[in-house]
Amino acid sequence: MRPLALIAAALALGACGQKEQEPQPQFTVEQHSVVIFAAGSPQVGSISSVPIEPRRDMVLRFNGRLVWNEDRTVRVFAPFGGRVSSIAVRPGDRVKAGQTLAVLAAPELGVVQAEARKAEQDSALAQKNLARVQELFDAGVAPAKDLQAAQADVARTAAERQRTAAKLKLYGKTDTVDQTLPLKSPIAGVVVERNLNPGQEIRPDNQGDKGLFVVSDPSKLWFLLDVAEKDIGLVKPGTDVSLTTTSLGNERVRGNIRHVADLVDPQSRTVKVRGTVETADERLKAEMYIVAELRVPAPGGFLVPARAVYLRGEQHYVFIDQGNGRYARRAILAGPLADGYQVVLQGLGANDKVVLDGSLLLERLLASKD
Repeated sequence: MRPLALIAAALALGACGQKEQEPQPQFTVEQHSVVIFAAGSPQVGSISSVPIEPRRDMVLRFNGRLVWNEDRTVRVFAPFGGRVSSIAVRPGDRVKAGQTLAVLAAPELGVVQAEARKAEQDSALAQKNLARVQELFDAGVAPAKDLQAAQADVARTAAERQRTAAKLKLYGKTDTVDQTLPLKSPIAGVVVERNLNPGQEIRPDNQGDKGLFVVSDPSKLWFLLDVAEKDIGLVKPGTDVSLTTTSLGNERVRGNIRHVADLVDPQSRTVKVRGTVETADERLKAEMYIVAELRVPAPGGFLVPARAVYLRGEQHYVFIDQGNGRYARRAILAGPLADGYQVVLQGLGANDKVVLDGSLLLERLLASKD
């Protein structure tokens, strides 16, 4: 029996030795949100932390493009069909207000001209007839009803003369029935598009949306920006922005926001913002791509490096370095993103340090204990 007892004791001692050599866990989890590493854990060396910063003025950047200023752009259409007799300008030409761009031979205009001439003649004839009837009435020869009819005829023909004259004035004043329709520019500017050729037949229904000519003022342009939905609260009409383009290098041009759209694009989740920019030297061109920089003052909150923040579901989180190997996950309310920093509106204290590198490792360790 004694040998058996010695063997049993030896086996028991061996089992105890194996139990003492089992590795201890290198971390624990508290309350499903705090990772605590054991002293000397090598994993702590892969985690870096930085203190948070008070929120400072930020520069938000938005991509966009320049377009013609529709408040200073006209599209010239022909009110009648006809054949292009002559063209007086080319794209790039500067024109004055009222300058003729092209001339059409328009038979329909001839009808309007003829109506105006006929109305003038009818009005003159009615005036003469009234004078004759008035003399007869004064002599007691013509009855009162004839005088009243002549007066009514004068009023009717005068109204028709005014109507046809006003209609003719819309298409350019002319004293002859020549069927000649001049297309004139209503504003001073530059011809930026010409959509007709000599001899071309023009109809009111084949002029497209752009018209026959587009005249614009190239010294005053619009810019259109795509602003993310989360940043739209920072963009307000009347705010100045700095515009840059590749053609101007580091030079900045001041623009001003004039309008913020009332709807969000369902695909890109962005809002269209429109503004104006003046370019007296005309170095800025329509359809140029631009970057708009908007300086936003700091009303409060903190700044953390953008890569310290991660998204879980629809909630933003950071890990707080509490010292001595303790890292706590904390939900935050994220504001705008700018210059590589995330604005944190709620969830942080002034003395907090956030994990810069290692958040995914910590999140994985928390998930392993759920």
